[in-house]
Amino acid sequence: MHMHKRTKTNGIDAAMKIIFYENGADLDAWLGGLRRELPDADLRVWEPGDTAPADYAIVWRAPRELFANRPDLKAVFNLGAGVDAILEVERKEPGTLPPNAQLVRLEDTGMAQQMVEYATYCVLRYMRRFDEYDALQRAGRWEKLPQHARETFTVGVLGLGVLGAEVTKGLLALGVPVRSYSRTPKTIEGVQVHAGPEQFDAFLDGVKVLINLLPHTPDTEGILNARTFGRLARGAYVVNVARGPHLVDADLLAALDQGQIAAATLDVFHTEPLPAAHPFWTHPRVSVTPHISAETLREESIVQIAGKIRALARGEPISGIVDFRRGY
Repeated sequence: MHMHKRTKTNGIDAAMKIIFYENGADLDAWLGGLRRELPDADLRVWEPGDTAPADYAIVWRAPRELFANRPDLKAVFNLGAGVDAILEVERKEPGTLPPNAQLVRLEDTGMAQQMVEYATYCVLRYMRRFDEYDALQRAGRWEKLPQHARETFTVGVLGLGVLGAEVTKGLLALGVPVRSYSRTPKTIEGVQVHAGPEQFDAFLDGVKVLINLLPHTPDTEGILNARTFGRLARGAYVVNVARGPHLVDADLLAALDQGQIAAATLDVFHTEPLPAAHPFWTHPRVSVTPHISAETLREESIVQIAGKIRALARGEPISGIVDFRRGY
């Protein structure tokens, strides 16, 4: 039997096999960048029916078939901060993900700065009532509205991961009260951090702008619901930049009708693209953006993933490994 000759370059096995799956338009750019960073690797695009060996997988929303029966897979790199799509595959059919493979999420690759910008824009837009002035302009009305008091315009950030922590720190610069909620205790200077389910209600009480940056897990699904909205300050604002399934759409529409929620900015939805007939498109107090709050920056991502693959190949530890049980 002919043995494949294995050579090493820079300590990396030249026969290292990588499969890539990304169902988008930038395939050539991803492949070109990865080949530049990992010139000795055997990189191929995964297609249905491909069961050939692979050491590493780099994927975004890959189908179950890609993961199944791959005991040789050492690590799966997810092209995004949220790994909920991969974990959902495993939850539906346990045993799908290779038992020995580490699941690695992208750490900040320029996403935090984008998310800080998006959140800051929303807070300023609502605090200075620019959304209402837009409506007044459309109605041809010259009317000065009383300003919201900055000292009571409390912003609550749900989730204190990499993005949540950066958003929380960024909002402090606006001079508004900022508080955060985390599953586990954390500390951010100048911020009141509530931790654990028993402190969830205390976190919500009196919040004027609720910004959701939680990971999507079975525990957090539907967390933006009528009960949550009811504990916020009357006429509060909701910003969802995490995942669509965090929000109970009907509960938000009802809370808007009742005046409990004054307005909402939504970047993520149960179905994307948002269906044409969905009431969010035409609701006067709902702002829709097409999942652009923090986009994966390709070049930074390629460099980060390639660096981690090189480290793993040398037997070194890496950061960004996901705890399957927690879901992040």
